Amino acid sequence: MPTPKPLIAGNWKMNGLRASKGEFEAMIAGATPELVGRADILVCPPVTLLTLFADFAAGSPVSVGAQDTHTETFGAYTGFLSAEMLADAGASAVIVGHSERRAILDETDAMVHAKTLAAWRAGLAAIICVGETRAERDAGTAVSVVERQLAHSVPDGATDDRLVIAYEPIWAIGTGLTPTSADIEYMHGHIRDLLVARFGVEGRGMRILYGGSLKPSNAKEILAIPNVDGGLIGGASLKAADFLAIASAVPAR
Repeated sequence: MPTPKPLIAGNWKMNGLRASKGEFEAMIAGATPELVGRADILVCPPVTLLTLFADFAAGSPVSVGAQDTHTETFGAYTGFLSAEMLADAGASAVIVGHSERRAILDETDAMVHAKTLAAWRAGLAAIICVGETRAERDAGTAVSVVERQLAHSVPDGATDDRLVIAYEPIWAIGTGLTPTSADIEYMHGHIRDLLVARFGVEGRGMRILYGGSLKPSNAKEILAIPNVDGGLIGGASLKAADFLAIASAVPAR
């Protein structure tokens, strides 16, 4: 099976107002045939901008996603949004289990598992985030932490068109710190082995993104690492120039 087509995904987190549409329009304008021939492009804005951005992206090679979902289809869940609502608003994918939600809201692997099933129910691809803290890495448990998260967060029946794994060394997010290339290669390779062991040949086509202070200055080196099939990008995805520079660093395959 050929290597997966890379995915460059931007997670805007709690950033962006309607005035930010100019940056998104610049991303669409910069998504040249050469660039999108190398990588799929996805932007996950705050939900207040989801429909607006989806309308702008219609007919373009840029897709729009969401940052979280509820597990239920509908009901008395004030302030929450179902995966069906996100799909109706124009999303094609949703991030689940981001480290910030795991840390701040105590989201468990079981919750991530349920949210992934909800995403699939609505026809959305799920981008499941896994990764270790600084304390866990220093204690030598980074690999076992990621193994546990994968085992319990990823449901059975995963396919390469509806599951993406994003490896986030939590201690590197927004800090400017990054693991060594050797560390990234080892963890991505291990994740690949786990996916193949569980899902067979399907696991070879599942994209494994790197997320942790990925920026234009280090994108070329990181995106060339084996089994790094793109990136989940935070702060650098807010500016079209930075986001497009990262996407342009994807090596030809």
